[in-house]
Amino acid sequence: MNEFMKIALEEARKGMKKRHGGPFGAVIVKDGKILAKSHNTVVKDRDATCHAEINVIKQASKKLKSFDLSSCVIYTTGKPCKMCEGAINWAKIKKVYYGNTYKEALIMCFNDETCNNEKLEMQRLDSSETAKLVEEWQDFPRKVTY
Repeated sequence: MNEFMKIALEEARKGMKKRHGGPFGAVIVKDGKILAKSHNTVVKDRDATCHAEINVIKQASKKLKSFDLSSCVIYTTGKPCKMCEGAINWAKIKKVYYGNTYKEALIMCFNDETCNNEKLEMQRLDSSETAKLVEEWQDFPRKVTY
């Protein structure tokens, strides 16, 4: 077994035993060394965004003092959901190693497909005012793009 996936599994079990959240763990590695490890803490933190991947990205970013984790890889016990995939993308991580597929997650009653919420109503509002914000950003002298 891959040594980093083994640690991600240990993290998942740790979170399960502590009843922090679902059976998910993740590890971020840079240059062959563990930078951060975490597990799902949705229940503990009462926060739907506290997936293992999000938690570990936050830890690694804090440790590196950077939002750019392009020099890192992530190992996670389950294929990242849409939210986590987005976070991985924004962190610029280019390689993900995962264990379980969405099918296995579904067996455990974690259904990423329910994230396609057909009842979610989205409506554009005040676009003329928010467009001004874009103009302000373009002229902002100390902006950091990411």
